[in-house]
Amino acid sequence: VKYVTRRLPEGVAGAVRGTVGSYGRTDIVGRASYGTEMFRAGVAAAYLQNDGFGENLTTGEENYNKDILAFRVSAEVGNEIDFLLRLAYDRTDDDSNARGGSRLIPGLASGAPLLDSVYDTRGGLADPVQEVVSEGFSANLQVPLGDLLTFKSITAWRKDDSATPIDFDTLPVVDLDVPAIYENEQFSQEFQLLYEGDRFQGLLGGYYLDADAFTVFDVRLFTLLNGLTALTQGEVQTETWAIFGDVTFDVTDQVAISVGGRYTEDKRNSTVFRETYLGGGSPIFGGAGVVFATTSDFQGERTDTDFTPRASISFKPTDDHTLYASYSEGFKGGGFDPRGQSTAAPDLDGNGTVTDAEVYDFFAFEPETVKSYELGWKGNLADDRIYAALAVFQADYEDVQIPGSVGVPDGMGGQTFIGVTTNAAEARIRGLEFEGNALVFGNYGDDRLNFAWSLGLLDAQFETFIDSRGINVADSREIQNTPDITASGSLTYSAPIGGGDLFVNTTLSYRGDSQQFELASPLDQGGFALWDAGITYELPGGQWTVGLYGKNLTDERYIVAGYNFLAQDPDTGALILNPVTDQPIPTLGTEGTLTAYYGNPRQILFTVGYEF
Repeated sequence: VKYVTRRLPEGVAGAVRGTVGSYGRTDIVGRASYGTEMFRAGVAAAYLQNDGFGENLTTGEENYNKDILAFRVSAEVGNEIDFLLRLAYDRTDDDSNARGGSRLIPGLASGAPLLDSVYDTRGGLADPVQEVVSEGFSANLQVPLGDLLTFKSITAWRKDDSATPIDFDTLPVVDLDVPAIYENEQFSQEFQLLYEGDRFQGLLGGYYLDADAFTVFDVRLFTLLNGLTALTQGEVQTETWAIFGDVTFDVTDQVAISVGGRYTEDKRNSTVFRETYLGGGSPIFGGAGVVFATTSDFQGERTDTDFTPRASISFKPTDDHTLYASYSEGFKGGGFDPRGQSTAAPDLDGNGTVTDAEVYDFFAFEPETVKSYELGWKGNLADDRIYAALAVFQADYEDVQIPGSVGVPDGMGGQTFIGVTTNAAEARIRGLEFEGNALVFGNYGDDRLNFAWSLGLLDAQFETFIDSRGINVADSREIQNTPDITASGSLTYSAPIGGGDLFVNTTLSYRGDSQQFELASPLDQGGFALWDAGITYELPGGQWTVGLYGKNLTDERYIVAGYNFLAQDPDTGALILNPVTDQPIPTLGTEGTLTAYYGNPRQILFTVGYEF
């Protein structure tokens, strides 16, 4: 798949669109540009707002609301014949409230009942104030070097800062509350030299990335012990460079062979600092806690290298059909979990002392690799009234990186939260994808009906999965968020009416069963379907449009994410019950955390747009 950014137009151009709808939805999106043959500039902005789908019954804030302001400015100098320089800057300010989840069990200590609406919550954590700011700059330069060669430079910088209060237990008490700050920044530079001949095309390039990811958060467990807090500060610095090449040779007008490869060096430096506080939260988040113990002061560095080849062959039996086969390898560098805890490292050799090397091994995880195979066909049928594409594929993964969040002893008779990433598994994913578009009847400019479809079938499974007991539990683990079937179908009817054009669309999409985590849990989502529909009228002249749209018209409730800190059977995932109370057993806090987040409810939207 090749994506090409659309050039800014010459002259004056622009558009504005306004949307109102359910839950106070108010969107305003606009763009404008001016250009000549050698210089073009544009600006785009969006204000996206809606009231909450529910309410935080403790703080009174709206829950699942949206308050986003974004803009982008861009400029182009030159043309594709002499040279072309594209510059762009964008920024997004997201002041939406922190989303609170819905408890799936009553409070185990307080007996707090379940709420009537899955969009309501009652978490009491309000610090820090939720805010997400992201911005980025890019500069793309393209210079022809004669008739056959082209030089490209792609420069990018991005930065984002987030402050968020995560109330895992979603109750007013401080049972499992996590105020957090995330700061990420990265710079990348890529150079490409492209060759375009009659039967031979080639690409040679180099890539460099310098990135920094910083995280700091409290884990507040005040119901276990007054003011008990675990502070974690983690930073990961990444420096990566790669050289790559790819060549394609048209053996005949029907057969083409392509081969390529990439050599990557990935260097990571991580620091993790953890402290336990008593009497309140950490001072970083305005708490009055006093340091009781330092549980991590870790620094680790590692460098991973790999060569990943690819090859493909394509055959065009006719101009309307293409058959292809491809093989490729992928690589994801290793690293260190920035949420880890040194005192949780095991004594692997059993000598009674946890060495620095054992702590290093506990924090570290190895690179993940994949080998992918694909066979496919795509073509046009029925005098180009039908386009379809079919592909079958298999991906074999080794040393799968599996991040997890677990409770561990805090040294005071309680539990605290840490992150652990392991290379516990090997996996295989087989699948089929079938998509297309068919003109059922009519022609352009007349009444016509289009049908578009997509179907995805997956057989995804772990070949091995070694758990903390050293047992292969692959048969009882699933690859998370990987449904066995996804499908969608869309009908679009269009017709010229009253000097304008009418478009009526309806889409039905289906997503099969999927698990939130590798081990089954009550958060797993069964298969569900979503139905959307809309009607758009483009007024005579093509400048004004009006539309009425419905999203999730059947008002389906479906889980998209969640947290689970309850004791489970390590083989079946069944919740372990306290033999005395017959209730689930918390692994963190006293209330028990089984919290779900849901997709958007039914929304009806009305839109007006103008383009010039």
